[in-house]
Amino acid sequence: MNLLLDSFWRALAYCVRPRVIALSFLPLLLMLALALGLGYFYWDAALDWVRGALEASSVINKVWSWLESIGLDRLKMVLAPLIVIFAVTPIIVVLSLLLVALLMTPALTLLVAERRFPQLERKRGGSVMSSLLWSLGSTGLALIALIVSIPLWLVPPLILVLPPLIWGWLTYRVLAFDALAEHASAQERRELFRRHRPWLLGIGVLAGYLGAAPSLIWASGALWAAAFVILLPLAIWLYTLIFAFSSLWFAHYGLAALQALRAETALAAAPVVSLAVTDTALELLTAPADAAPNPSGAGDGER
Repeated sequence: MNLLLDSFWRALAYCVRPRVIALSFLPLLLMLALALGLGYFYWDAALDWVRGALEASSVINKVWSWLESIGLDRLKMVLAPLIVIFAVTPIIVVLSLLLVALLMTPALTLLVAERRFPQLERKRGGSVMSSLLWSLGSTGLALIALIVSIPLWLVPPLILVLPPLIWGWLTYRVLAFDALAEHASAQERRELFRRHRPWLLGIGVLAGYLGAAPSLIWASGALWAAAFVILLPLAIWLYTLIFAFSSLWFAHYGLAALQALRAETALAAAPVVSLAVTDTALELLTAPADAAPNPSGAGDGER
């Protein structure tokens, strides 16, 4: 718990550094260009398709009639944009996470290592290719879990639990791996994951709940279309900052845990080395006595 809280406050303090803020603009620009480009070409088509699907449903038409009877007919205008926005939000979240992991996490981990752990040996247990494959595999599993769990979202408490848990698991898998890829060996990384999995998963889940905040801005953009162009980059930048904070949290926690693991390993090996040195010293001390010549100065043959 002490390590968790210590790494949390350190990560929070690092977020206001100019270097971290500057790094956050690169994923923002890439995501903004992608979102605006896809929105320009496919937004109207997506809205028309959703509206057509809603109008073709007899159940939805009955709901419209009921809403009009109680004076809430304006909800019909915003439902289609909300559906499109909430449908693309998981894609935006995943792409933001992957871009932060690719473009920011190595630099942020290096920043933490330079300032707090300059003597920590780099064993490079994870290459760029292995990190990419790990991230893509984890993302695929998270998206499958997200799709499978959608029917459970209709149960009111579960919609507040399942998505953050899935995003948290994905954040933990991707960012914890990248935070240790440069400094830990593969064996050390597996050992740290085994020992600290509940705490690492907890960091990811908290990041998942923080990631729900920008979704409120997306919803607001659907209600106030005039401000949507401003709210869109703000929401994406918040996603970027949240995942950057999570990267720093994982880096502080992971490198501190790695340093403690190596200190523990060195301490455990110290008695073995001392025992080996003692045995060697004893051999050196006893060897001259065993090989000492006869005190009489004459050999056995001369007697």
